[in-house]
Amino acid sequence: MIGRPGVIHLTPGNASDGKTAPVVLDKAPGRVRRLIADNGYDADWLRQDLRQHGISVVIPGTRARKRKIRLDKRRYRDRWRVEAAFCRLKDFRRIATRYDKLARNFASALALAAVIAFWC
Repeated sequence: MIGRPGVIHLTPGNASDGKTAPVVLDKAPGRVRRLIADNGYDADWLRQDLRQHGISVVIPGTRARKRKIRLDKRRYRDRWRVEAAFCRLKDFRRIATRYDKLARNFASALALAAVIAFWC
């Protein structure tokens, strides 16, 4: 889900995370200082684009890389917090299966799930 206040866009379910990352980062509120992601985002073009925008890259390299990528392991350990939040939201079937087809309905269901999951 990509959005800015008042405008919500859903990406197709079969869209690659790496290809949608620049669009999401462009719409992010405020300045993004660091991108911490898993190796699904490991692409030279994405790393170069992020560095040009002054964003620090914390993405491990894939096994297929010929040269190893340096990784800030201390910062990468914090990624589990985001993963745990998404895992908690996916406990709600409506969110996990993207039951709602309209973006506004999905955003509303996501907001309700977040309130229930993280308030209780």
